[in-house]
Amino acid sequence: MGSSPKIAKVLALALPLWIFYLVFSGNYTALDLITGAIAAIIASAILVDIVVEYPSKIVNPVRWGWSIAYAIYYLLVAEVKAHLDVVKRILHPAMPIKPGIVRVPYYVKTDYAKVLIADSITNTPGTVVVDINEDKRILYVHWINVKTTTPEECREHISKSFEYFAKRMFD
Repeated sequence: MGSSPKIAKVLALALPLWIFYLVFSGNYTALDLITGAIAAIIASAILVDIVVEYPSKIVNPVRWGWSIAYAIYYLLVAEVKAHLDVVKRILHPAMPIKPGIVRVPYYVKTDYAKVLIADSITNTPGTVVVDINEDKRILYVHWINVKTTTPEECREHISKSFEYFAKRMFD
């Protein structure tokens, strides 16, 4: 591989890292802009061969739009709904739970999409991914209140919405 594709990959990764740094630091002085850019370029140069296969995907505005839509959905819908459900179960005198491990199929291709789905499930109260069988394309999920054990129905309840966004962001 020549240096030009490597530089393109480094810059494609550095840009979102730099934006991430600026958003979460909340500082926009000249010093912050410069040091953030330098840090993003150094981190990208070190990690680029590990994390970037197709640099054009990183700077694709449609994928960024889907990422923003996912963040809004996850933070304002999925998390709130799951937290309220768990709080209801905790406060209910009978504590209505039916815990168990269920199989949840997934249909995304890339590792990033699989990780997003698994992390979304795990970070949402009431569910946690305990294992992944990549050969069978199944997530094993501990669910606080098992409503069904049919894999496709479990997917409907647990991961379908996460997979919808993951496919558009990463596949």
